[in-house]
Amino acid sequence: MEQALTVSKAKVPWTTKFVYGIGTIAFGIKDNGFNALLMIYYNQVIGLPAAWVGSAIMIAMVADAVLDPIVGQWSDSLRSKWGRRHPFMYASVIPVSIFYLLLWLPPSGVSDPVLFGYLLLIASATRIAIGVYEIPSTALLAEFTQDYDERTELVAFRFFFGVVGGILMAIFIFSVIFADEPTAPGGILDSAGYIKYAWIAAPLMGIAIFVSSIGTHNRIASLPSLPVPEPQSLIKTAKEMAGTLFHRVNAPILIGSIFGSMAGGLNAALTIYMQTYFWELSANKIAFLTASGLLGVVLAFIIVLPLSKSFGKKWTTLSLYALTLVAIVTPVALRLIGLFPANGHPALVPLLFCFSMIVAMSVVAAAILTVSMVADVTEQILLSTGRKSEGLIFSATAFVSKTVSGMGILMSGLILTFVAFPQNAKPGAVDASTIDNLAIVFAVATLGFTSAALVCMSFYPVSRDGHQSALDELARQQAKGYGDRKEMV
Repeated sequence: MEQALTVSKAKVPWTTKFVYGIGTIAFGIKDNGFNALLMIYYNQVIGLPAAWVGSAIMIAMVADAVLDPIVGQWSDSLRSKWGRRHPFMYASVIPVSIFYLLLWLPPSGVSDPVLFGYLLLIASATRIAIGVYEIPSTALLAEFTQDYDERTELVAFRFFFGVVGGILMAIFIFSVIFADEPTAPGGILDSAGYIKYAWIAAPLMGIAIFVSSIGTHNRIASLPSLPVPEPQSLIKTAKEMAGTLFHRVNAPILIGSIFGSMAGGLNAALTIYMQTYFWELSANKIAFLTASGLLGVVLAFIIVLPLSKSFGKKWTTLSLYALTLVAIVTPVALRLIGLFPANGHPALVPLLFCFSMIVAMSVVAAAILTVSMVADVTEQILLSTGRKSEGLIFSATAFVSKTVSGMGILMSGLILTFVAFPQNAKPGAVDASTIDNLAIVFAVATLGFTSAALVCMSFYPVSRDGHQSALDELARQQAKGYGDRKEMV
């Protein structure tokens, strides 16, 4: 019997889940750096115009995203003694560390065009290097297990380490590296802190990837054994890729990710501006708010499986993203109409902590379920096309997320330019109307993009029963000799 469809029904050991998740620490550190620090570092510290910074980050994300489907398709087709995924995972360890370190060590005394070129080149290289690990590693999710709920558990382990790794690094940055006064030596507007951060974060990323790769190496022998794919033309490969990516069961997540990623990129880049200038928080208070994410992550893991089992992945995800929207927009809207505590009021930080905790909980839980939903698409597409395309399917979601998130970050730079936000700005010294305009655009854009994402993802068709039906049909076809089909590559 052809082994291409055979996946062990035994539960994945918790040790495998643990080391599998560790690798996402690198992704969490990278996300925190790119989303929270890179804009303010190159704009307010280095002095590169915000629109230039946003453009460089967006182009780097697009370059990375364009290569993701190629990496995914390549790993789907690769046959080696180390399986389909692990050669890529090992290959990313050293480049990730080197390029992320260089990202925070830009040349001094150069013109803006040269600095822009440096940021663009190194940011692209960093993102591409970590994508070489992330896409094949994520594809292992669908190969480790076909169980509807165990996939959610595996994703939960990945998100736990990714989110907690990013949060702990952020807490460390704001409570240990940066001084409490933003403009003081070693403060958030002093380059020395970013250099210290780079020398700590870059090696940690490489170590996390290596530990995850070597820790899951023993699972290679238990993964599906596939025949060597037959050579085919580039045109046919491209057609198959397009047919997989825009399959009807995958399209709602793919399109919904476009709007969700726009909201995510915009929020990620502007949150530090909102915390520093709109709420006028010190580094220690920002660290305290960041710590709310740890409690949010714990709550996410408590609620995600029970809610998914009770209401299904799709409707739980939609509800959680709606809650995220409410928790992000409400405090800003209340402040703008004068119904939220003033800056410096004793109740301000505790209230913001509660809203931040809700955002972290709902975002993490919804993201876990979204990735699990993508994994459930793989059997549907296999049943329809006869091709195992886990790497390509996950890379497509990453492609959209990175490309459009980059557009969100670019938009944040354009918004800062549009509201005439000054460079080298000191908290408390920026005109109040400028800050209010920034907050209004921030809230309205978040509302619009997130609402559009919710509408698109409501059309996702795979339920628990539908997933099980696909598995039963695949098993039935196996029993009839389905594995002899040449298309099963």
